[in-house]
Amino acid sequence: MKFSTLFFLAIIVTVVSCQKNMQEQKRPNILFAISDDQSFFHTSFEGSNFVNTPAFDRVAREGVYFSNCYAGSPGCAPSRSSIITGRHHWQNEQSGQHASAWLKKFVPFTDLIQNNGYSIGRTGKGIGPFQYAENAEDSLWRKTNAAGIEHSTILYNEDDDERFAKGISKTNYFENFKYFVENSTADKPFFFWYGGKEPHRTYEKGSWKKMSKKLADVDVPEFLPDNEEIRGDLLDYAVEIEWFDFHLQRMLEYLEKIGELENTIVIVTADNGMPFPRAKANSYEYGVHVPLAIRYPKEFPQNKTIKNPISFIDIAPTILEITNTSPQGMLPITGNSMLDILKAKKVDAIENAVFSGRERHSSSRHLNWGYPQRAIRKGDYLFIWNIESDRWPAGAPQKFDPNDSTQLLPIHGLDKNKRFIADGAYTDIDDCPTKTYLIENFDNETTQTYFEWAVSKRPEYELYNVLEDPSCLKNLAGKPEFDTIETDLNKQLVRELKNTNDPRIVGPDTAVFDSYKRYSRMRRFPKPEQLN
Repeated sequence: MKFSTLFFLAIIVTVVSCQKNMQEQKRPNILFAISDDQSFFHTSFEGSNFVNTPAFDRVAREGVYFSNCYAGSPGCAPSRSSIITGRHHWQNEQSGQHASAWLKKFVPFTDLIQNNGYSIGRTGKGIGPFQYAENAEDSLWRKTNAAGIEHSTILYNEDDDERFAKGISKTNYFENFKYFVENSTADKPFFFWYGGKEPHRTYEKGSWKKMSKKLADVDVPEFLPDNEEIRGDLLDYAVEIEWFDFHLQRMLEYLEKIGELENTIVIVTADNGMPFPRAKANSYEYGVHVPLAIRYPKEFPQNKTIKNPISFIDIAPTILEITNTSPQGMLPITGNSMLDILKAKKVDAIENAVFSGRERHSSSRHLNWGYPQRAIRKGDYLFIWNIESDRWPAGAPQKFDPNDSTQLLPIHGLDKNKRFIADGAYTDIDDCPTKTYLIENFDNETTQTYFEWAVSKRPEYELYNVLEDPSCLKNLAGKPEFDTIETDLNKQLVRELKNTNDPRIVGPDTAVFDSYKRYSRMRRFPKPEQLN
């Protein structure tokens, strides 16, 4: 063989080898998709009979499915705070509380990976609701949303409106994502936050009929009455989950078309549970147990299910490790990276503990008080500490008339005809047909128990076997046969709260969360002793 031939063969081998090495060294993109108010039970992959989620199912089937993922909180802002900082919401001061201010010192992982060469963008709902800096007076506050610069200018109009229902956001999530990829990434890897505003309330009532859904297919949770009104409300909820999934599917197909899907880590989850009584804003299973699937066949096994509980605080350290980014610059991270779990072909079952909690949700009590809860899930059990158990868990049953601050609205928000006045009571529950039905039938023999489950005061401690009782209706706390389990979980919970300096435990101001200013809508409530 001639020298020139050998020379050119060597060049070809070198080029191919370099291309291979470059491909191997190419850092992965990350598409982070998060719906707004969706419980773990409501994907077709999990077996729901009335929700169809082909995009989520694909990610779970071709990736890793976490069957026990727990949100940082049963409310959106504190839960998203946990995702972006890797810390429990009670560690983040007002930047872990609903509708308060985001302080500069709570640096999100998005800042660090951006400094490490990633293009950052988002569409839809980011880290919120929080108040960000509006002018120089807000010198301690962050200026931009912690999830990244928003790309939400492409909206549906009359000519191309394909939305499934009227309550759905006008934002065309997919087209905004496509615009970002084509115009903002250049040769950089990207991190994109797809924050669907669905299935957050409000819904178009009866939208399920347009989608050819059937009342008979609905699985009604045990804590809700089973009738057509409730089933219809659940189907309208399903319609909005499917809209979120519809745009995710388009994103996956687009990435596949441009040859980037296999180099993109796709993470799909929800910020908290479904917006129904005794779900969202409650530390029960339907409030904090959320879907999670992660796809990256290049490095993660396919069709693998992880049953060990994991927490939202584990997401930030995982992404930092995936992107080879130092956490320096962030406040100390509490969570642990899941990368070893994601890469392992087999994961040993261990009874690790995960934690969640809440403070203030909406403006729902006298002086804007919250309903502080802390919870631990370990093994088959969920243990909840209701720190101020003398408060109403779903909000006060009466408030002042917004049009006349000297007058109280009727108890339960019911007018003289026993019709519910919109936003009239129990405002930690989103107004919806299900809430209206429970309140208007609160004294009906067949509905009374469901009403009490939703709004009545609760004991200080609650313990549930969530495998046998996912609706969390059979409180085992205080029963002698469960004393050892309750004691152990209580000790582990308190230890975690002490280790993470939860003011509710370590002070100095144990009620500091109730003092943080709320920047969203405010309501006025009487003192508890003034209630009729």
